[in-house]
Amino acid sequence: MSANRLVLSGTVCREPIRKVSPAGIPHCQFVLEHRSQQQEAGLTRQAWCRMPVVASGQTIQTITRSITVGSQ
Repeated sequence: MSANRLVLSGTVCREPIRKVSPAGIPHCQFVLEHRSQQQEAGLTRQAWCRMPVVASGQTIQTITRSITVGSQ
């Protein structure tokens, strides 16, 4: 079986919110900020974005336990 995977890079810029759904599924909500330099038409430009992230499930709970503002 193959697994889907999404890799995001950035810095956590808001305090994570941890909740458990009525079904017992843990969720961790936070905002990730990405900043980088991109080359376009031979010129360097600054690129950045903020994206809300919701990580859910028992397996992810162990990983998200250590997430704090400033984590990368």
